This record gives sequence, structure tokens and C-alpha cells, in this order.
Amino acid sequence: MFWGKNALHFNLDAAEQRQAKINELRAALGPLSARGEKYCNESCLIRYLEARNWNVDRSRKMLEESLKWRVAKRPEDIRWPDVSVEAETGKLYRANFTDREGKTVVVMRPAKKNTSSHEGQLQYLIYTLENAMLSLPEHQEKVVWLVDFTGWTRAHANPIKTSRECISVVQNHYPERLSIAFMLNAPKVFELSFKVLKVFIDQKSVQKLNFVYTENEESMKTIYNHIDPEVLPVEFGGKNNVVYNHEDYSKLMTKDDIKTASFWATDGNHVNMS
Repeated sequence: MFWGKNALHFNLDAAEQRQAKINELRAALGPLSARGEKYCNESCLIRYLEARNWNVDRSRKMLEESLKWRVAKRPEDIRWPDVSVEAETGKLYRANFTDREGKTVVVMRPAKKNTSSHEGQLQYLIYTLENAMLSLPEHQEKVVWLVDFTGWTRAHANPIKTSRECISVVQNHYPERLSIAFMLNAPKVFELSFKVLKVFIDQKSVQKLNFVYTENEESMKTIYNHIDPEVLPVEFGGKNNVVYNHEDYSKLMTKDDIKTASFWATDGNHVNMS
């Protein structure tokens, strides 16, 4: 009983300190626009605090940079017609299945690269990220990435500039959103490119990357622990015969655009993005 009381006091103290830092960060941001207020809900503040080890000043700077970035890029205003050409081959999309906990799964297939537009690819990545966050159930905040390298060669590699900026966007403006990432069937030649890119990825994210291979049953257990093979597509080592269909995906994204517009409307609060 003695230890129980101490543990309770410790937990209460930790919770109070945590809430104090959340309140301090909220106050440090000062007045925000309507969209800024909507973006900076408590869950958002916690993610930025987590990303900077609960250092309020560093978290504030990071969040302020994100708010400036959102004003400049206006990710919430990107719509499917703006990016649909980038999606025609299914190189990046929100999967129609989730992990075992209901988290959104984002699929990337680098060998399906169909454009060389730096801005186009970046804009589509941002659109996909925004859509993925919008589709998360209320109790989930992180997404699962499934990166399928089947068929990838150096000819499919993006310029370092594009890769660096994509990594920067994900790390700096969508912090603490990665649950786990599966790098499926990465060829040996990718290892060299990864060594170059790895220096731009924070260590916490690197530890969430898992290299798995469909021909290695033991390594595939890593995916199956998170995604039921019954819902995982055959092309990724599962049993589901579903494949990416651009026409169907376009219809889904067009409907989702309506949800996005509703959420970001100044008087709209119909969709949970926390």
C-alpha cells in the first residue's frame, strides 16, 4: 500500500507536469488564426512536445515553423484534381485496409514512379499525408507505411533534392505520426541510396524501419504481426487479391475532398484529425 501511494503521487505529479508543459506551449504560441487554432489542438501540441523531448521552447519553434509552412503551402487546400496525375500508377496511396489496431496504412511503390516533377511529387505526398491523417480513427494518431521496392532500380531513384525535401516535410511538419514502416523487397542496390538518405532521417524514425522480404517467411512475420495477411494484398505477401485501381481511388479521394473542406471550414468541426 505504501508503494502504491507513492506511485500514485508520482503519476499525478508527472501528469501535472505534462499538462503544465502543454499549457505553456499553447500560451507561448500566442494568438492564432482560425485554421491555426484548429490545427493546434492538444493532441497536436503533445506530438510536437514529444518530437522535441518535451522542451517547450524547441517545441514552440518547431510548431511555429510548421504553422508558417502550412500558411505557405496550404496543404488543407490541395484537392484531388491538383494531384491525380501523380497517382495514376499507384506509386503512393492510402490503402483500403488497416493494421490490426485500425491504423491507416500508406503504400508507396517507388518503381511505379511516373513523373519527374519535384513540386508535383511533393504536393502529392503532402496531399496523401493530409488524407491519411483525416482518415485515422479517433483513438489513433499514427500511420503505418508499407514501401514496396519490387522492380526498383536506380533509374527510379528521385533526385537527392526531392528525397531530402520529402523527408523534411514528413519529419518536421508531421512529427510523431509514424507508427512503423515496412521496407518490402528492397534490392541490394538500394542500400547505397539508403546510406545517403539515412543521415537526413532522425534516429527515432530509423528505428521504426523494418526491412522485410516476401521470400523470407521469418521476416514476413514482422508484417503479419501488424497487418493481418487476410487483408494484406497478395503482391505484398498477403492473401487479399485486391489491387490498386486508379478510377476507384479517384472516386474515394473526391469524396474525401468534401470531408477535408468540411473540416477546415471556419465553422466546420465534423471530422476528427487529432
